[in-house]
Amino acid sequence: MTLIKDKIKNKEFDLVIESNLVRKNYWKDLWKYRELFFFLAWRDILVRYKQTVIGLAWSLLRPFLTMLVFTVIFGRLAKLPSGDVPYPILVFAAMLPWQFFATSFSDASNSLIGNSNMLTKIYFPRMIIPASTVIVNFVDFLISFLILTGLMFWYHFLPPISILALPVFIAQTFLISMGASFYVAAVNVKYRDFKYIVPFIVQFGLLISPVGFSSNVVPEKWRLLYSMNPMVGVIDGFRWSITGDASQIYLPGLYLSFGVTIFLVLIGVWYFRKMERTFADLI
Repeated sequence: MTLIKDKIKNKEFDLVIESNLVRKNYWKDLWKYRELFFFLAWRDILVRYKQTVIGLAWSLLRPFLTMLVFTVIFGRLAKLPSGDVPYPILVFAAMLPWQFFATSFSDASNSLIGNSNMLTKIYFPRMIIPASTVIVNFVDFLISFLILTGLMFWYHFLPPISILALPVFIAQTFLISMGASFYVAAVNVKYRDFKYIVPFIVQFGLLISPVGFSSNVVPEKWRLLYSMNPMVGVIDGFRWSITGDASQIYLPGLYLSFGVTIFLVLIGVWYFRKMERTFADLI
């Protein structure tokens, strides 16, 4: 103890106090804590499907019922064109990415608040929490593909060679969901009333995204502006991949969608990391 006191008096060493949340090996910690990431994701999957009335069927019923409503409204009543593709397939090809994004965005908004005990007691990269909610909804997304497969069998619709491009748009949907989830999770910690705005954002986003209709109905002069919504490019890409209809692809809008996706991910990560060191205090 005497030696330490002497060193302090003589200023023979530098004392550095660094928060775990800002240390340089943060990104390595994401890999180091991968088991916690898988545990949180698996826990949420079990909670979602265990001891529920309809269990796994809910992942199938929700997009299926939405598809029926959109098919009746836009296909039967509004009689919007669908080309040679059955309207239910056209709608469901859009429902898959939209449902994945919307549920990830909604669930992530409250993910940090729901795990407040962990945030205030132990260190781990906080990004793990909203990222695990996206993984859970990705499982729902994969399950929902069963309905699309069933629709293709029902309408005797054979997927074209463009189906090979589908993983690209799945990856884009995943990135959009991650970026938006990081941002909304961080915002909701600071502004608790933001959770009341999230359902409105999701509902409004559904209306301005080409889920129940083809983006071909948007006038040409507005399509590039319309493509500022990154889900437009994703949905168009899904429809083209699944149906092979080249008219679904608007290349300038697709490139813009990729650019907005990258921007959204960078902004989401940047804002989350900026706010991360204050989470324990705010919660």
